[in-house]
Amino acid sequence: MVAATRQRPIMENKKRFYRRPWFWVALILVAMALVSAGFFRGSNGSATLKVYPGSDIAALEDSLATSSGDASFAKHTAFLLRLSGVEIKDRAGLYAFESGTTPIDAARRVYRHAQTPVKVTFNNIRTMQQLAERLDKQLLMSADDFLAATGDTITTAMFIPDTYEFYWNVAPETLIRRLRGYHDKWWNDKRMEAAQRLGLTPDEVAVIASIVEEETAKSDERGKVARLYINRLRKGMPLQADPTVKFAVGDFSLRRIGAKHLAVESPYNTYRHTGLPPTPIRIAEKSTLEAVLNAPEHNYLYMCAREDFSGYHNFTASFAEHRRNAFHYRAALDARGIK
Repeated sequence: MVAATRQRPIMENKKRFYRRPWFWVALILVAMALVSAGFFRGSNGSATLKVYPGSDIAALEDSLATSSGDASFAKHTAFLLRLSGVEIKDRAGLYAFESGTTPIDAARRVYRHAQTPVKVTFNNIRTMQQLAERLDKQLLMSADDFLAATGDTITTAMFIPDTYEFYWNVAPETLIRRLRGYHDKWWNDKRMEAAQRLGLTPDEVAVIASIVEEETAKSDERGKVARLYINRLRKGMPLQADPTVKFAVGDFSLRRIGAKHLAVESPYNTYRHTGLPPTPIRIAEKSTLEAVLNAPEHNYLYMCAREDFSGYHNFTASFAEHRRNAFHYRAALDARGIK
């Protein structure tokens, strides 16, 4: 009883401690000090922080100050990270901070390695080298790292242009695996059946689509062009597609294909070799892949750009008529002085 009696005043004193006005005044003063120190003050502008592997807090502070234009925000964020003891070299990645982000919030995100996904887009790509260079500009990986990860078995047929989300420091192998997964998902049962009805594999559809895209910029004409090449394939005729010659030569700026171009020895020269080229000559858009799969039936075997330079083509099943169309087009080129 005596011990219990003696403890009660102590407990009551503790309760009274939290009720005393000076305690709350002190707490408010501490909070105000923290706020005035800048830890709770939002940044003046938005910022994108890129932390490279092996980086340190000093480099992080410099980068954040430059990106945000707010040296105080960067200094307080760096101070908190130093206080946390985090290894910055293990927090490589990209962090996007909105205007008004406090140093506490910024430091917490870096500490937790809560990266901001990067939107990755690619289109108008013809070669793996071009794709690698495009990714090099958007992600941490280098073009050489990407190409080394693709090896000799992965071609441009596997990639479908779109907008993807990746972490900035994604490994090349992870990126390729996810893009392959998207490719396989896009090629669902319905599209696979459509390709089989044409007697084509997904890769072959991608090759035809790439030629079609180079042949015409007119979306309403692409299905017709695709069917023409399918007709030629079924008859065992060489495709004789000018874009494949341009690819073989390495010059897509050519306006006229001459004898010296047609003589180039390359598996991509469809004037010298029958069948499809070994890989696409560009990464075709999804809409063009669909145009191939849904190509309308017709019996055309020849096409020639119209002499009105409208971007459309004249189609025919007659070689004699095709020669006339070609004569008119060459005359129009001559008239404009296009060599």
